Amino acid sequence: MESIEVVYENGVLKPLKKLNLKEGEKLRIKIITNNIADFIRSFEKEIERPQKDPLKILQDMREQK
Repeated sequence: MESIEVVYENGVLKPLKKLNLKEGEKLRIKIITNNIADFIRSFEKEIERPQKDPLKILQDMREQK
């Protein structure tokens, strides 16, 4: 598997470096944006949210010592 950078121009993904591919070769790609907000949103549904306020959890832990 290889990871490359591309730019999207006029409806076409264009690689930023020459690729060693045969003409007409089919590929499967995964699009990952460089926008951190989009990246975070993509994982929001997979993250378990604590039932309690995280600051309250830390305070409780400190008080137990």
